[in-house]
Amino acid sequence: RRRREAAAEEEVEETPQEKKLRLAKLYLEQLRQHGESRPPPRTGAPAGRPRALSPALTRCPPDPASIRVLRGHQLPVTCLVVSPDDRFIFSASKDGSLIKCKWEVQSGKRLCVVPGGKKGTEEQHMGHASHVLCMAISSDGKYLATGDRNKLIMIWDAATCKRLHIFTGHRDAVSGLSFRKGTHQLYSASHDRCVKVWNVAENAYVETLFGHQDVITGLDSLSRECCVTAGGRDGTVRLWKIPEESQLVFYGHQGSIDCIQLINEEHMVSGADDGSVALWGLTKKKPLALARQAHGMQDVQGLQQPYWISAVAALRNTDLLATGSHSASVKLWKCGEGFRKLEPLWDIPLVGFVNSLAFSAAGDFLVVGLGQEHRLGRWWRVKEAKNSICIIPLKKRASAPSPEAPDSS
Repeated sequence: RRRREAAAEEEVEETPQEKKLRLAKLYLEQLRQHGESRPPPRTGAPAGRPRALSPALTRCPPDPASIRVLRGHQLPVTCLVVSPDDRFIFSASKDGSLIKCKWEVQSGKRLCVVPGGKKGTEEQHMGHASHVLCMAISSDGKYLATGDRNKLIMIWDAATCKRLHIFTGHRDAVSGLSFRKGTHQLYSASHDRCVKVWNVAENAYVETLFGHQDVITGLDSLSRECCVTAGGRDGTVRLWKIPEESQLVFYGHQGSIDCIQLINEEHMVSGADDGSVALWGLTKKKPLALARQAHGMQDVQGLQQPYWISAVAALRNTDLLATGSHSASVKLWKCGEGFRKLEPLWDIPLVGFVNSLAFSAAGDFLVVGLGQEHRLGRWWRVKEAKNSICIIPLKKRASAPSPEAPDSS
């Protein structure tokens, strides 16, 4: 009884801060007795900030002599993807008789060709009957999706190149496709200004999202249930939050925004026909960094105009980017100072329109889709270009860079 009374007196005299401290000590002691402990603190970059993982490329430029060229498409290559295991490349072109190819990376052999046909005969044969503008592969490598000018999305078995299904619903050319990472949910964008969501495993349409005021020219997504789009001449980049049915609008380019890709879950890169490359954070409405005239200037009928940025790519969750135009080179960039700066690394000489870029998942190589024409039109023609696929090795060379190596300009 005396002990209880003494304890009661102590409790009355205890301040709130002292009580919190006492309870915290008691809780820690209980955890210790049960053999539990707090997980060790994370080291490295703070939460939400991706690690800088540029390969040894920052010290050693890719060797132009090591570039491998895959020939087979008769007309300009419009789009390509690399399989998640980095073993295969899928490509498509403007050629009506050679719509889709599957290539083996190691040997360079063409494993599968799907011929096209005339418009309106898609049900009678396997391939598309018009230009393929975009493609995407699921993160498990099971499904391949392709979209064309004839408003159709075709779903393929990536292993056998057998067509599984055709999605209809868009009212204009399908210009962007992306599978949500870790799922079979497919996002599609179109010149009809809307984004559609599909469930490929169940061959089902899910919903349509509206907001852009001009044709959508590009689309990308990662693990979150959202996607980003480039809105052409409406001058906006948009982040679509699917569950909330809401969108965030970003402004920064002066021209038509023609290509876009997510770097990680918090940052993205886009390119426009005003020659600019923009680096974005998903929490800021303006670009974190903007490189104007990224590929230089060209003379068009006596007027100086910037080279259009026709393709962008990011090595996921790193600070390495690639951009393409028809300026006779592919440029590699490094994101510096917490994704607030774009630093040029190297120029890789390639003649022609760079219509598509894709890094391998491991970062060992960069794949380039080249053509004599832009994938969306025939404004110019580079006659000396070869309609081909180029594989650029990115591994560090054993020898040290020579003094004659190009600078970072």
